[in-house]
Amino acid sequence: MNCTISEIKDKAELDAAFAIRYKVFVDEQKVPFDEECDEFEESSIHLIAKDKDGKALGTCRWRQTDKGIKMERFAVLKEARGKGVGARLVEACLASISSRPFTKGKKRYLNAQVSAIPLYEKFGFKEVDELFDECGIMHRQMERPDR
Repeated sequence: MNCTISEIKDKAELDAAFAIRYKVFVDEQKVPFDEECDEFEESSIHLIAKDKDGKALGTCRWRQTDKGIKMERFAVLKEARGKGVGARLVEACLASISSRPFTKGKKRYLNAQVSAIPLYEKFGFKEVDELFDECGIMHRQMERPDR
């Protein structure tokens, strides 16, 4: 699917990203709303994927932590899944991270839903921990060094 991905620059785009996350995580996956939104919203860099008509299709965010750079909240609307939007988001997220000098040499890591592990493996992420339950969904931490 042809889409463009950019860092979120205004409240309208951020609202669209939150609407996608709500639909995917809260409505579909039954994650409690208070678990979905957290204290890192303002300190994170958010990205949004849009189709050629400007319709928001997917989103993700990243932030610096004491362990490295954490990539998280990858969400793609159901109608856009399986069409490459998720892969484009991972690619754009990694590029956004690499564009910041303060990220140099820091590992990139994420907590992957088990069903998404093959996607992240395509980008060089390796499973590093045991399976764990987060909000009723099985996850595994994955990481890769800075390239």
